[in-house]
Amino acid sequence: VQLVESGGGSALAGGSVRLSCVASGYMCMGWFRQAPGKEREGVATISTRTGRTSYADSVNGRFTISQYNTKNSMYLQMNTLKPEDTAMYYCAADSRPPFACTVLTDVPFQNWGQGTQVTVS
Repeated sequence: VQLVESGGGSALAGGSVRLSCVASGYMCMGWFRQAPGKEREGVATISTRTGRTSYADSVNGRFTISQYNTKNSMYLQMNTLKPEDTAMYYCAADSRPPFACTVLTDVPFQNWGQGTQVTVS
């Protein structure tokens, strides 16, 4: 099942970017990112059933994940951007239960988007 991301682009340090992901019927949705030469890392997740969110320490307090449109889609609002936030950002989703919907999970998500580039300079 395809997830469709949008909203990437370039921003200055300290600026903001908002990413969107359109999906349908998943219990858990999240954002991951991968910078050149680095491993993919979890950024934020949200349980569509409970609204519970989790964030990587590196973005906590700067990024906000939220649902919209009857919980079939989500945003990632990224504020106070830093050059180290530069990466390809991927939307992911599947039907894991709320207790497992966390960026700390070792279980790969089943569905992924094609990615959207965010560049901070």
